[in-house]
Amino acid sequence: MVGGGEGGGVPRVLVLRALGLGDLLAGVPALRALRRAYPGHELVLATPAELAPVAAATGAVDRVLPAAEPGRAVPRRLDWTGPPPDVAVDLHGNGPPSHRLLSRLGPRRLLAFAHPETPEVDGPPWYAEEHERERWCRLLRAYGIDADPADLRLPRPPGPSPAPGVVVLHPGAGAPSRCWPVERYAVVAGALRARGRRVVVTGGADEADLVARLAKLADLPDTDVFGGGLPYDRLSALVAGARAVVSGDTGIAHLAVAHATPSVTLFGPVPPSRWGPPPHPRHRALWHPGPDGDPHGHRTAPALLRITPDAVLEALDGLDGLDALDALGTPDTQDTQVTQVTQVTQEAQEAPEEGP
Repeated sequence: MVGGGEGGGVPRVLVLRALGLGDLLAGVPALRALRRAYPGHELVLATPAELAPVAAATGAVDRVLPAAEPGRAVPRRLDWTGPPPDVAVDLHGNGPPSHRLLSRLGPRRLLAFAHPETPEVDGPPWYAEEHERERWCRLLRAYGIDADPADLRLPRPPGPSPAPGVVVLHPGAGAPSRCWPVERYAVVAGALRARGRRVVVTGGADEADLVARLAKLADLPDTDVFGGGLPYDRLSALVAGARAVVSGDTGIAHLAVAHATPSVTLFGPVPPSRWGPPPHPRHRALWHPGPDGDPHGHRTAPALLRITPDAVLEALDGLDGLDALDALGTPDTQDTQVTQVTQVTQEAQEAPEEGP
């Protein structure tokens, strides 16, 4: 799946999305739309190498071209070989760095948002407040490619869950501004365990200290601590088999949506109208309306600090109520709630790259 070889005479579509797990999952509808639009092409995704298993799970990507830059910036170069891509698609951002990176490869056609510093790109305008999934689908529709932002689901992982039926708490995120205090996660963990729920904690490769701190505060056994960055296949199986996932605005929340796992997502510096889950009662997004903050900031966002453990437990109780309705055969038709911590569902923040 990972590689950089030539296309062997087959026309190729190169898609740039050199970001993180949540970004890739938010881009799945656009990737699948491109797969349908170019069935005879090899679809190559420029993204971090560690996301190759995720790309494979989408069913839309033929090959990953490893590409990453510190701080999720636009890669300085792509290790592209062979003839130029037939089509290059900028799903990374909307500014000159990503436009020029792709243009240097000489594609026959470049699909990208317009920017005043790259007037040769004749794409649609960029809207900063747009939901991330809809943004990239709208880009493709502007070029005559039908795209459905609801086309998000991933197939169930083949392997068993390492901890079926648990509530997963994931205290980390891509920036401190999106991290709810670990002490509050510990309160939630304690309340759930008092009710007889099994709770596990997960974290990325660079979040070992955070995971260990939560595990200690919540008095979790070692068997319920999954720190150090689980391989994607195990993380995916854990999320797919979980009773619920509680996290901030980060990749595991998108993975819960992809596997139709009930979730409670805590939003801070940016609203769920730009990065949140799709409207469905199995997903609860908690948000206190207010001015946007910095999604890459170094201090927890004030809006996130306004969310209490009781609000999270109430949201989880609502998910348990759905279980009761399912047991009675009640149709699952209501939309995700909007209340004032605000349990909303709209959607997501923009790619971290460029701006007008």
